[in-house]
Amino acid sequence: MQVYDNILKELYKILQPFVPQGRELEEETDLVADLGLDSLKVMKIVESLEDSLEISIPLNILPEVRTVEDFAIQIQKLIGDG
Repeated sequence: MQVYDNILKELYKILQPFVPQGRELEEETDLVADLGLDSLKVMKIVESLEDSLEISIPLNILPEVRTVEDFAIQIQKLIGDG
């Protein structure tokens, strides 16, 4: 669970600028419906995550990602602790 928590913490840090005022970022936060992310913003987030976690994120996992939790789980699988 340690790896998942670290991934989640990093996701929260990277996603924070996209959170509308008055909203809390949670695992259930929907990246499109709640944060209004478009494909360009998602690509910037992926790039930031790749840099900070020193991994490569294949774009074919993105259709599986709807919430912050989904994103964290997919990254955990990539790292190999899932």
